[in-house]
Amino acid sequence: MKNQLGKMGFHYLHKLNAENIPKDLIEKGQKRVIEASLTLIRERAKLKGELLRALGGVVASPTLLGVPLGHNSSFLQGPAFAPPRIREAIWCGSTNSTTEEGKQVCDPRVLSDAGDVPVQELRDCGVDDDGLMDIVSKSVKLVMEEVPLRPLILGGDHSISYPVVRAVSEKLGGQVDILHLDAHPDNYGAFEGNKYSHASGFARIMEGGYARRLLQVGIRSITKEGREQAKRFGTELYEMRTFSRDRQYLENLKLGEGVKGVYVSVDIDCLDPAFAPGVSHIEPGGLSFRDVLNILHNLQGDIVAADVVEFNPQRDTVDGMTGMVAAKIVRELAAKISK
Repeated sequence: MKNQLGKMGFHYLHKLNAENIPKDLIEKGQKRVIEASLTLIRERAKLKGELLRALGGVVASPTLLGVPLGHNSSFLQGPAFAPPRIREAIWCGSTNSTTEEGKQVCDPRVLSDAGDVPVQELRDCGVDDDGLMDIVSKSVKLVMEEVPLRPLILGGDHSISYPVVRAVSEKLGGQVDILHLDAHPDNYGAFEGNKYSHASGFARIMEGGYARRLLQVGIRSITKEGREQAKRFGTELYEMRTFSRDRQYLENLKLGEGVKGVYVSVDIDCLDPAFAPGVSHIEPGGLSFRDVLNILHNLQGDIVAADVVEFNPQRDTVDGMTGMVAAKIVRELAAKISK
């Protein structure tokens, strides 16, 4: 399944090349699909932005943007199927629309939706990873152009954080502070030879100079290379083995002063698998759900964008438990961002 899903588009392109289809014909077709993809996101974001500006008094309003990309995962590709499952759980009738802070996610000022980047359709046209990363970045910038929208990204594997953070930093014209919750540091130079691996995204972010500070919380699976890379980038590592000591600090973070704001990245496997079994990489000994909410609720700083990644519906329980966990994190982030 992994190879079939990950290489489908390239097999199709190679078949066309083998039959001597002119290269410029393929490239023109790719350009049309890319333009259509960006147009749909642009127009949806524009509609949401116009609505919010008409309502008035909105400073920041998160809007969902799905990036169903899973082929850069080193193990399972199920995160590609996560965005629609998270949306389904957000609006599930088993709970109401009120967040713990008392905001209503059914209020368009608190949460709206700009749709998905059509990753598989783009790959089916032969768009490579360089092209895909550029399209993700452009899509994020299209959302940000419609003030007061702020992107709240639904992954997808963790490789998507790189083009999203890049877009946010470039659009705002400076660095951000990053709060990254994860079991892994995702800072390999090029994991298994893939510079866009989900295990390498934060190396790309730090090399690009898009972040001033990178705080990684929940870490409990880190190699020698990971520690060397963390030292190289000046990463602030908060490992689970010392969480009880670090808890008070982490539940009272103040970030973003002197830079363009705060970016929050939540890998669902930051949670102990007792709370979120539906992930590709199960790492026991993680954060509790309340630990995560305490960190997010108490965070002081202007959150300019965020992502929730690495939920794998193919490994979830039959009742969709992890989907509901991911959805609640999205809802609480939306409440935190909106103002």
